Amino acid sequence: MLIGVDVGGTNLRIGVVDGLRVVNEVRIHADFSVLCRGSTPAQALQAIHTTLLAVLSDTLRQHPGVTAIGLGFPGFIVAGRVAQSPNLPGLLDVDLATPLSQALNCPVSIENDALAAAYGEYQLSLPSPQPSPVKGRGGLKRGLIYLGLGTGVGGGLIAKGVAYPGEHGVAMEVGHILVEPEGRLCGCGNRGCMEQYASASGVAFSYLEATGKQLDAHQVALRADAGDVHAIAAYDLAGEKLAQALAQIIKIVDIGHVVIGGGMSAAWIWLQPAFEKRLDHDLIPALRGKIQISLSQAGDQAGMIGAALLAHAMPVEAHV
Repeated sequence: MLIGVDVGGTNLRIGVVDGLRVVNEVRIHADFSVLCRGSTPAQALQAIHTTLLAVLSDTLRQHPGVTAIGLGFPGFIVAGRVAQSPNLPGLLDVDLATPLSQALNCPVSIENDALAAAYGEYQLSLPSPQPSPVKGRGGLKRGLIYLGLGTGVGGGLIAKGVAYPGEHGVAMEVGHILVEPEGRLCGCGNRGCMEQYASASGVAFSYLEATGKQLDAHQVALRADAGDVHAIAAYDLAGEKLAQALAQIIKIVDIGHVVIGGGMSAAWIWLQPAFEKRLDHDLIPALRGKIQISLSQAGDQAGMIGAALLAHAMPVEAHV
């Protein structure tokens, strides 16, 4: 058995994974985003480590057969370190895996959270799902693009069975594709990034701009259900910007299967019209009608499953 951890901006999910099934799951509210904004980097890192260590220690006691732990973490992951996390500001070139591995006496690896979710979605989408025994050697022809709509917008790419992180750990940082020149300021330091419009926080900000009312994305969706034109417009803008970025990605990687997940995908009914219109407009004619868009069927378990499988598939020398 393996443990897969999905670290989000506001929630933490820990799953014990057997094959492709989560056999035990723990969810806790852990607002790391607020923590990082209100503490020094050292304090935030220590608090994150303490939280993870406590829940993982308890999980290992209950499941002593676990052989490896995989962390799916938001941010740019380079050589097993968090190089930067725009949505968890202050974490720069930090090693989270080594102290956890030493304290738990168990191999720990770390991957970008959206890449982990992409790998989980990919394995679950196979006709006869079987985890690939070695990372990058699945030998499978079909690929997948994953877009995770949450506090930010993450992305992951699977090509021929390979989870591709990029040379610098920033492959498929789709949320930071520029879609609005000199637009809203992003946590990465640029302006006009897609996630400033297409994420949950982006939708909330669009509604705030239009109405002066501070609501979260779920509340905005409820307003859209009730016919609020400003709420509908906020989701229209999100769908349009999401499609705008995706069209450019598809032109480059030529992957025909796109899975959309994350908490805000529950509001797909409000994202879909503007999304489909803009995607069809921006794709080159040769690709129109050939892209399969589907919503995640794994819900929020894909990240845990993918993180666990990638931990298992990583060569021994790459583990901490």
